Amino acid sequence: MNQQPADTAAPPLSGDERDILLTLFDLGRKVASVIDLDELLPRIPELIGRLIPFDAFALYFFNEKRNEISIGYSVGYPDDLIERRLAPTEGIIGRVVTTQQPFVAGDLAAESHAVDAIPGMQSALAVPLIHKARPIGVLNVLSRERDRYSERDVAILRQFAAHVATALVNARLFERQRLDAEAFETLAEIGREVAALLDLDELLSRMAQLARRLVDYRTFGILLVNDQTNELEIKVAVQYGEKVALPTVRMGEGLVGYAAFHREPVLAPDVSKDPRYIKVVEDVRSELAVPMLLKDRCIGVFDLESPELDAFSKRDIEILTLLASQGAVAIENARLYAEVTANEARLERELRIAQRVQAALLPTQLPRRVKGVDLAVSFAPARELGGDFHDFLVPESSSVIVAVGDVSGKGVAAALYSVFAGELVRGRTFRGRYLPERSSPANVLMSINTILHERQLEEYYCTLCYAIFDLKRRTVTLANSGGPYPVRMRGGVCELIELPGVPLGSFFGVSYDEVSFPLVAGDAFVFATDGVLEAMNSAGVEFGSRRLLEVMQASADGSAADIVAAISRAVEAHRAGFPPNDDTTAVAIKITA
Repeated sequence: MNQQPADTAAPPLSGDERDILLTLFDLGRKVASVIDLDELLPRIPELIGRLIPFDAFALYFFNEKRNEISIGYSVGYPDDLIERRLAPTEGIIGRVVTTQQPFVAGDLAAESHAVDAIPGMQSALAVPLIHKARPIGVLNVLSRERDRYSERDVAILRQFAAHVATALVNARLFERQRLDAEAFETLAEIGREVAALLDLDELLSRMAQLARRLVDYRTFGILLVNDQTNELEIKVAVQYGEKVALPTVRMGEGLVGYAAFHREPVLAPDVSKDPRYIKVVEDVRSELAVPMLLKDRCIGVFDLESPELDAFSKRDIEILTLLASQGAVAIENARLYAEVTANEARLERELRIAQRVQAALLPTQLPRRVKGVDLAVSFAPARELGGDFHDFLVPESSSVIVAVGDVSGKGVAAALYSVFAGELVRGRTFRGRYLPERSSPANVLMSINTILHERQLEEYYCTLCYAIFDLKRRTVTLANSGGPYPVRMRGGVCELIELPGVPLGSFFGVSYDEVSFPLVAGDAFVFATDGVLEAMNSAGVEFGSRRLLEVMQASADGSAADIVAAISRAVEAHRAGFPPNDDTTAVAIKITA
């Protein structure tokens, strides 16, 4: 008969060991509960003091990108040490970062690794802060007593450091989310401010000042494209708050010219290693160039430079790209305003130019990468410039945004207002990547209404129908702000989607309703402006919703282009030569797969 070995149980913990474990558990829970970095840092030495006595403390951060170590928080450290930056090859702290192993010393005077030691300190204990097998910093405690720290202290501080590392990472994530939210709110404020400036020189100077609220820079320049010379001309250049003179740059040359020519941001963490860099300002070590795009056309470039290596991040690119988009629209608006008001004798010619610009700004089709959707539009202004606008946006590969709007009035003022409103639609749509809770159709209309109301243009308002076609979830969600009801065709049944709403800009604090429908192949939708439904003949009879439903019913088997063409023909036939009294826009979208 085989005898089974007796179970070997771990020796029971002593009372002191149980107290330490319970204390560690309690301290770890308290550290993890703090997500604000400014609140977390002073809590760490306070909690460590409950386990290990010390006369001085420092929490070091390791910046892997810059390969340097700095003090993030300290107790009992002199000012000259707090500001110092260490390389991973320097001192005890550098050794702990490099080896990712604790270090304990009972006599600092005998340690060759100790650099810039605090006078009077004889013992040191340093443990690494590690997250996902990578060092992010060091906890360091010092004592005036020799041989103060034991292996037991090392184990305790090392266990506590694991909680601290996790808490620091969480606090940094929370801080970044908070900063991102503040940045986007700042962008919204900047967008409202620059949209109100129609003097180009004032606008450019103000944009340089406002950019400082979003990104830190040493030198900032705004260069605009001169289409005649194919050069980028510096319009604003600021260095340490003072204007400096910079030469023109040809398209494609240097980092700035490359960004403009290729219509994409260029980030050079170390300009000495980038052959495209052209030296203009002394001491520049990193540079960021962001193009200002109006649709697919580059009208200029933001150029930022810094004396520090790798001074700009991907987040800076994202923020400045949004600012550049706002700036491009504001600059185009300022230019348009200047051109229209500069010479009344050339007003008619300028209006024709503006009409072409407006037509160029309005999309005619979806990007080719969007599959399963057929879309077409018909737009005809009643005068040289119209107040109708529309846009087709693809913030994600699986969703399509259709927006159809109508500004009260006609002519230049309505066109400027529509350009501004259209850009608000784009800005609020693409902001959904970072603030998804504000990107529903109803919330988009609420946000735009607030901004337009703040413009205090009581004689103008805007109706807008905003629809999100989610091709992945197979749903469509709509909200409307006083525009004609959209038309939906499914299974041979054609009906209006009754969705009322208050026009944008009329009243402050208005909320909007939204509705959702499932999508299946064959579904079709039509979005039209008042110019279609209110088109009159010589007898004063309007085209009306009933005729629109009949036209869509008769043409539903055709393509989206067939539907809008049929609507245009029917409206023209109804007018029978009577001049249009409003801009007409009709957008048709069919789900093909």
